[in-house]
Amino acid sequence: MRLLFDQNLSHRLAMALADVFPGSTHVRDLDLSRADDAALWAFAKDAGYTIVSKDSDFHLRSFVEGYPPKIVWLQVGNCSTADIEARLRRYGDELARFHLDDKSAVFIIE
Repeated sequence: MRLLFDQNLSHRLAMALADVFPGSTHVRDLDLSRADDAALWAFAKDAGYTIVSKDSDFHLRSFVEGYPPKIVWLQVGNCSTADIEARLRRYGDELARFHLDDKSAVFIIE
């Protein structure tokens, strides 16, 4: 499962979580920092990424367009990058199952 971290998250997460989610990246590292949601959606779909974001727009888009891509929606408010990393690690096994579940489009982490 490769994660694509949205602009509203630290670019450091991709490297910090490489042991759990190898091949993950941040939009900044792909020159997609200024891309709109539709462009990020299309890129993630074509490249096989799961989008990780605090932005509810991707959750809403999944209702309209379905998946892929799948979405990990972080409903965590303001918190540190270390806290987000810890949460993604804590849910690593569940995220792996979510990735394989052909009936689930969005995974919410609170």
